[in-house]
Amino acid sequence: MRAFLDQSYCIPNPTFTLKDLPDQSDKVHIVTGGYGGVGLELVQLLVQRNATVYIAGRTQSKYDAALPSLRAAFPASTSRIEFLPLDLADLPSIPAAANRFLAAESRLDVLTNNAGVMVPPRGSVTAQDYELQMGTNCLGPYLFTQCLLPLLQRTAATAPRHSVRVTWAASIVIEQAPTGGIAWNAATGGPTVLGGLNGVRRNYAQSKAGNVMLATEFARRYGKDGIVSVSWNPGNLASELMRDVPSVARWLARWVFLHPVRLGAFTELFAGWSPEIGEGRNGAHVIPWGRLGGYREDLVRATRDGTAERFVEWCERETSKYAKVKL
Repeated sequence: MRAFLDQSYCIPNPTFTLKDLPDQSDKVHIVTGGYGGVGLELVQLLVQRNATVYIAGRTQSKYDAALPSLRAAFPASTSRIEFLPLDLADLPSIPAAANRFLAAESRLDVLTNNAGVMVPPRGSVTAQDYELQMGTNCLGPYLFTQCLLPLLQRTAATAPRHSVRVTWAASIVIEQAPTGGIAWNAATGGPTVLGGLNGVRRNYAQSKAGNVMLATEFARRYGKDGIVSVSWNPGNLASELMRDVPSVARWLARWVFLHPVRLGAFTELFAGWSPEIGEGRNGAHVIPWGRLGGYREDLVRATRDGTAERFVEWCERETSKYAKVKL
C-alpha cells in the first residue's frame, strides 16, 4: 500500500525533462509501441532533440496517423522517424524486425521496451500459445533485445559511459505479483498461468515482475559491456493500455488515480537518458515521474537469489530456436 500511495498520489514534479536532454542528432533509438500513449509522448521528446527514432509496432496505420502530427508539431526538428514492423506476440517474426533494423543502422543507443498488453480477455494467447501477457510483455521483448544485443555492445564500446541503455516497462502492479515474483509450474519449468477470478490481473502482475527480472539480470550479464539496463513504472496513466479494462472500472480509475499520459514519458526519459543512472545504479528501478525507487523485499531477493536468472533462462529456452539474426 505504501508503494502504491508513493507512486500514485502527491508525486514530485519531474526532475529530468526536455530542457535537460542534450541534442540527440548522432543517436539512434528504438521505442516499441511508440505510435500511441506514453510511447508517443516519449517519441515527441526525442524528436525535439533531433534523434533518429524507430517506432516499432504491429500497426503501420497507427504510425502513419501519428507521423504527420509529429512533423507538423516540430517543423524545426532534423529528426528521422522510421517505422519498424514488430509483433511481440509472434516470436518467429521478431528476428525479421531486428534484421531490418540491423541492415539500416550501425548503432543503437537506447532501446525502450515500452509496448505491452494489460488484462486482455480471459484465455488470450500469443501465436505460439503462451499466455498473452507473459508472451507479449516478457518473451517478445527478451527475444527482440537479444537479437539487438551485439549492436548494443558495439555501440557501448565507443559511446559515452552509461549512455547505451535498455529499459523495460514494469508497473506498480508488481506489488501484486506472487511471492518471489513468479509462480513456477513444476511440470513445465516455466511460469504458471494463474487462474481464478482475478487470474488475468494476476498474470499481468507476474509478467511485470518478469520485466523487473529481465532488467536486473540483463544488467548483471551485460553491465561489463557498458550497457545499462533498468526497469520503470511509468505511473498510473490514462493511456490506451487501459483499453481492455471494463469501462466502469476505467471511468472510476480516471477520476481516482490516473494521470496525464505525458507525465509517464518523463519516467521513461529519466530511465533512458538521465545521467543520474550511472555508476552503481545498473539494474535500478525508476518510479514516477523520474525517481529511483524500489519494490517488495521478496522481489528484491528474487533478483539476487537466482530466481531472476531462472526466469531469464526460461525465456532463453522458449525463444532460442527463433533467434536468427544477420550480424
